[in-house]
Amino acid sequence: MAVPKRKTSKAKTRSRRASNWTLDLPARSTCPHCARAKQPHIVCPNCGWYKGRVAVEVD
Repeated sequence: MAVPKRKTSKAKTRSRRASNWTLDLPARSTCPHCARAKQPHIVCPNCGWYKGRVAVEVD
């Protein structure tokens, strides 16, 4: 069985584990009605449209 030649430092171990803690930005798409950025599969917060119809009345 293979044996490591050197001890893995705390910094190396912690930096490797810390890569799993990073937060990803949410996906963005453009609204076909108002052309503003919005999250996909969610009603547009600017105009209230979703799938080609008004889903929510926005003041």
